[in-house]
Amino acid sequence: MIELFALIAVAVLLASFGQVCMKKGLNEKPLDVREIFSAKIFSTVFEPNVFLGLTLYVVSAVVYLTILSKAEISYVYPMIAIGYVITAFLAKMYFNESITALRWVGILLILGGVFLIAKS
Repeated sequence: MIELFALIAVAVLLASFGQVCMKKGLNEKPLDVREIFSAKIFSTVFEPNVFLGLTLYVVSAVVYLTILSKAEISYVYPMIAIGYVITAFLAKMYFNESITALRWVGILLILGGVFLIAKS
């Protein structure tokens, strides 16, 4: 069970840091929705921070596949929600984004749900 929790933690942390890296890269090289199907998408994808973020995300997905092979999806998938909490804290730390009272309530609800699922 500890191995499963460790793998979940690794997958969640990789995905959360991947999100932060992608955001950092997109802050430096913004992408408009109309540019998704243009040549600019390639230069954006290969912007170093975006590329690092995507790489972390892919590694996270591979770890997640390992997790799925060992545990029930109805248990594992909700545990991935802890990534929302971590990403919110990382956004506050790296981008000085505000976490409003309503977001705090949402974070607490997510933590409560993950706690209940972990106990099941």
